[in-house]
Amino acid sequence: MNLLMKGSAIAVAGLAASFASRLFGGFDMLLQTLLLFMAVDLISGVTSAIVFKCSDKTQSGRLSSRACLKGIFKKGCSLLLIVVAVYLDALLGTNSLTRDAVIIAFCLNELISILENMGNMGIQMPAPIVNALEMLWKKQG
Repeated sequence: MNLLMKGSAIAVAGLAASFASRLFGGFDMLLQTLLLFMAVDLISGVTSAIVFKCSDKTQSGRLSSRACLKGIFKKGCSLLLIVVAVYLDALLGTNSLTRDAVIIAFCLNELISILENMGNMGIQMPAPIVNALEMLWKKQG
């Protein structure tokens, strides 16, 4: 019985992974990079809140389950937009152009957030990175 359950679990996991890969237009290096950046952003954000107590998501700078959950849902919605881009590419026949552009945009967004988290923790950033972040913040404000 144990062997049957193990085999069933492996089969279900394989089907789920296959379905997810199809939804996201493949599991290429671009998507792997985005997922890595998302994980690093989440870890660095939680670290800045728990260890350094300097999160910019709360007034106290401490960890907030609400802020963390909000961030996870935002990442989930980003992934849903990639699925939309995959189907838009299929509809328009643009051969992953839209999907790749969306993933690259989200990678850049995650990278900015990672750099902000590192800066909040007091990690020194090279001047060109600091200048680029300041320019981005001025454009948003």
